[in-house]
Amino acid sequence: MTSSPCPFCEIPKSRIVGQNEHAFWIQDGYPVSPGHSLVIPKRHVGSFFDATKDERECLLALLDDAKAAAAASFSPDGFNIGINDGAAAGQTVPHLHIHLIPRFAGDVADPRGGIRWVIPAKADYWSQRD
Repeated sequence: MTSSPCPFCEIPKSRIVGQNEHAFWIQDGYPVSPGHSLVIPKRHVGSFFDATKDERECLLALLDDAKAAAAASFSPDGFNIGINDGAAAGQTVPHLHIHLIPRFAGDVADPRGGIRWVIPAKADYWSQRD
């Protein structure tokens, strides 16, 4: 990962949609779908597994708020919730953040497998069963 300044430690207050004691949420700057949000701890911590219990509780409370806002604004048919934890998992910003990605019927041809598609050869488990 990079040694440049952390973009999540320098988020302009104008981008913050909601916050609580230990976390805040923003709209993703490069959204996958309408309503794509990021829930981020205020403390610079790289891994979900290094977050405190209080931080995790605050993150999950804001995840509920972000979900309610996306549901009210966009009426999605489902959600993907994801954390890329570590460079090998695709984490490009070394500050923990939870993605909330609203999903819509028909946004991909076959959504089965969801996040399993991070390793395409392993995603389609249903046609590989005996």
